[in-house]
Amino acid sequence: MTERRKPVHPGNVIKEDILVPLGLTVTKAAVDLGVSRKSLSELINEKASLSPDMATRIAKATKTSPESWLNMQSKLDLWTSEQKDITVIPFPVYSESVHDIKEG
Repeated sequence: MTERRKPVHPGNVIKEDILVPLGLTVTKAAVDLGVSRKSLSELINEKASLSPDMATRIAKATKTSPESWLNMQSKLDLWTSEQKDITVIPFPVYSESVHDIKEG
């Protein structure tokens, strides 16, 4: 299996691609988004995950889609989960699917 690179945190994108170029402070951006300074700060410092509510707010402020923001978070969450050493017992493989069984 090829090792995948860690996906970028959506908070990093918000900070580097939105706040910095626009010269917005965390306080000003938080006020504009209608969220607390603390919640935005935790997000852009990668201490918190992007919530659906925050994704919607960021999407409205940037004229993008909330799905694109949540997709970034989902990719990061999945990558993080895949890094864990998890042992599972595989399910048995059935040769016939329930849908393939013909009634007599």
